[in-house]
Amino acid sequence: MLSVCMATYNGAQTVAKQLTSILNQLTPNDEVLIVDDHSTDQTVTLLRHLAAGSQVPVRLAVNAKNLGPIKSFAKALQQAQGELVFLADQDDIWFADKVEQMYRAFEQQQADLLVHDGVVLDQAGQQIAASWNHYHHNRLPQTVASNLVKNGYTGAMMAISQHLLRQALPFPPKIEMHDQWLFLVAKRYHDKIVVLRQPLMAYVRHGDNVTGMKRRSLKVQLQGRWRMWRAYRRLK
Repeated sequence: MLSVCMATYNGAQTVAKQLTSILNQLTPNDEVLIVDDHSTDQTVTLLRHLAAGSQVPVRLAVNAKNLGPIKSFAKALQQAQGELVFLADQDDIWFADKVEQMYRAFEQQQADLLVHDGVVLDQAGQQIAASWNHYHHNRLPQTVASNLVKNGYTGAMMAISQHLLRQALPFPPKIEMHDQWLFLVAKRYHDKIVVLRQPLMAYVRHGDNVTGMKRRSLKVQLQGRWRMWRAYRRLK
């Protein structure tokens, strides 16, 4: 059984294409868990329509108020039952062989955390980079120290084992981002991390990305890194 966890927020323009690219690769034995973060557009209506017509179980929860992407992903992940759990953003497009390639690596290498690359598209659908990791200056694999300087593990391109998921939950309060936390937990417990170099999805860059890059002051960045380090050190 595979699980896909997605957090959505005002994604009506993109979520149908993304969810369709995911459902096309799953079976009725798998599950999709979506937490909508109190969208004010037609996102929830679209999701309910797609879920009703899908042979793959799609469970949708809608937050009563806006909680942000970390808490929304945490709510979805807490319900995931699959042996391999994928994370998905609302505005990307999975390539048709993503699930197959990731699951094969998961089985063959007994991985707990897998991350792949992706091509980068602009809002108009034009390719602007052949590699997200090169575009974003992600140098993988990483040590804990290099990750705390700059997280190179992108949640939308990650899948984790049920074993790692249980180690990582519940998320500590005020962590920087869920994907970085999953990496740090895997490193702390010496779990198997596998980096796939091939692009397995189109990563769409535009001004409305909920979990994309944001400009923050140096002080705020350093405070966030310090919180992540402290949370990492508290792991038993």
